[in-house]
Amino acid sequence: MINLENLSRLYAAHSDSFTSEIAPLMIGEKVFDRPALMATVNLSPDSTYRESIAVSTEAAVRKSRVYWAQGADVVDLGAESSTAKASRVGVKEQISKLVPVIEELSADAIAVSVETYEPEVVRACLSAGAKVVNYTGTTHQAAVFDLASEFSATVILCYVAGADVREITDVDLDKDPIPGLLDYFSQRIDSANKHGVTKIVIDPGMGFYYGNLVDPITRVKHQTRVILNSFRLKSLGYPICQALPHAFNLFEDEFRTAESFFAVIASLGGVNLLRTHEIARVNSVLKTLQLDATLF
Repeated sequence: MINLENLSRLYAAHSDSFTSEIAPLMIGEKVFDRPALMATVNLSPDSTYRESIAVSTEAAVRKSRVYWAQGADVVDLGAESSTAKASRVGVKEQISKLVPVIEELSADAIAVSVETYEPEVVRACLSAGAKVVNYTGTTHQAAVFDLASEFSATVILCYVAGADVREITDVDLDKDPIPGLLDYFSQRIDSANKHGVTKIVIDPGMGFYYGNLVDPITRVKHQTRVILNSFRLKSLGYPICQALPHAFNLFEDEFRTAESFFAVIASLGGVNLLRTHEIARVNSVLKTLQLDATLF
C-alpha cells in the first residue's frame, strides 16, 4: 500500500540516495531545474496506445505541436513500436518517416527526441535537428555514443537486456530490482563517458514489454515499485526518466487519467523526465505538486 508510513520507511532506508547530487537534465542547451515532460508520438500503427499514433507526417507534426502547446518539453518520435507483436521496420523506412517530421518541428524550435537503436537512424535524425537519442538497444553502442558526442546530443540510456527492446526478456520479480539496475547502468555510463557523452538520462525500462509481466496487476505492481524507488538510482549521478503506466485493467474506461496518477508516484520517486501520452493531464498534476505550499 502506498501511504505516508511506507513512504517514510522507504525514504529512511535510502535517504543518502535521495540527497545525491546529479548532473542537470539538459535537452539541447536548455537546463531544467524541475521535472520535464516528454510527449510520445508513434509513427508506427502497432502502438497499443492508439491516441499516440500519427498516420502521416502531417499528423505527427500536428500532434507534436499540440503537445508542445500543452507543456511538453520534448517530443519523442518513434517509427517502430516496441510491443511484442509489432512489425520490424527497416532503417530506410524509419528514416523516411522520421526525418520530415523532425525537420518541420526543428524549424518551429520544438525539441525532438528520436527512439531508435540503429546508428544510421541516429545520424539522419540528429542531422535533421533532433536533440535527444532515446537509445533502446545495445548492439551498436559505441557508434551511437560517438554520434551523440559528435552532435552534443542527450542520450537516454534505457534498460535493455537483449540487443534491443523488441527482444522479449524477463525481469526478476523476487528481489529488490535497484542493485541490479545500478550495476547495469554504471557500466553503460562508463562506456558513454569514454565516448565523450556527457548529457545522460537513465531509463529503467518500465515502459517496455517483458515476458513475465503479461499479467496486468503483476506488471503495474512492479512498475510502481521501480518508479517509487527511482531516487535510489541518483547515486549514479544522472537524472532519471520513467515512462508512466496507463494500467488499463485498473482504470478501465478512465485509462487516460492513469498516467496522471502515476505522475504523482514518479514525482515522489524523484523522477526528472516523465514520458507520457497525456501531456495536458500530467502537466496539470506536476504544476499542482510544485506549488509552494506550507504542509506543516
